[in-house]
Amino acid sequence: MRAALLLALAALPAAACHDQAGGGTGTRAQISVVGSSTVYPFSTAVAERLVASLPGLPAPVIEATGTGAGLRLFCAGIGPAFPDIADASRRMTAAEYRGCATNGVNRIVEVPIGLDGIAVAEAPGGPRLALSPAVLYRALAAAPGGRANAATTWRDVDPRLPATPIRVYGPPATSGTRDAFADLVLARGCAEIEPRMAALAHLDPAAHAARCTRIREDGAYLDAGENDNLVIQKLRADPRAIGVVGYSYLDENRDAVGGVPIAGVPPTYAAIAAGRYPGSRPLFLYVKAAHLDAVPGLRTFLRLYADAWRPGGPLVRRGLIAGPAAMRARAAAIVAGETPLDPRSLG
Repeated sequence: MRAALLLALAALPAAACHDQAGGGTGTRAQISVVGSSTVYPFSTAVAERLVASLPGLPAPVIEATGTGAGLRLFCAGIGPAFPDIADASRRMTAAEYRGCATNGVNRIVEVPIGLDGIAVAEAPGGPRLALSPAVLYRALAAAPGGRANAATTWRDVDPRLPATPIRVYGPPATSGTRDAFADLVLARGCAEIEPRMAALAHLDPAAHAARCTRIREDGAYLDAGENDNLVIQKLRADPRAIGVVGYSYLDENRDAVGGVPIAGVPPTYAAIAAGRYPGSRPLFLYVKAAHLDAVPGLRTFLRLYADAWRPGGPLVRRGLIAGPAAMRARAAAIVAGETPLDPRSLG
């Protein structure tokens, strides 16, 4: 179910956005943003700053649809019927870009906004597991080593672990957090056990996915929905389980859950910023260049984002991990120049 935020300003006049971008008819009064539930709170924070800085502008509509679903909506066309921005907790794929281009969405501005970590969380009194990418791969992959996963307890995976049932709450298949968890953690664990699997990712992506990143569907991994707060709630009710969430949600709920180290590295701001934590990942905005002239406030929204992602800035106070200085400088230059994404850079 979509979690939607409409920052309502009932007293403000509605400024209509005419269909200057083409590809549709009618008007739209507000900036439209869809996509990642991880990026959602950051876009919400920037929307609040936009409303404060441009009195009279209708507030953006921000929807947490998940990265995959958000990119599908974003790529469906140009014009007021389609979103202006897709929030993403992973990078757009080459196949998604081709889908965009097929529908006339062929000038896309890709903006890396900062970093996040795929954190494993547990409630106080949880199982206290010593995890690694290899352990998580053996526990959660559908076919580790090419055989259907039959492990039911953590001890089945590693004799040093307790005989606690494997029960992991996490996001659904439409989530960029789940995609990133599979690519950053499970694929790494798969390659640690079978080094030749790293090459298979390029030679035969489908075979690699079946062997390394497809998550089991027999109840060991439990879909808790797009909103990571639901994972936190599940862990409160089921303290013997663990959960997969974005770092910002872990940071916001330190009173209710703690981070589980992976390969001995806890999910902290410093470890993720330095790239030492195995689940570190960049976060993105995808913006339609064709909408920049058509949608009032859209350029200002992007510039406010660029001002807010600095160390100690408003987004870092919301849980974003500031990217390295070079990353921030490159992203600010992309926003200033409205530089379209080169699809050749996509894997």
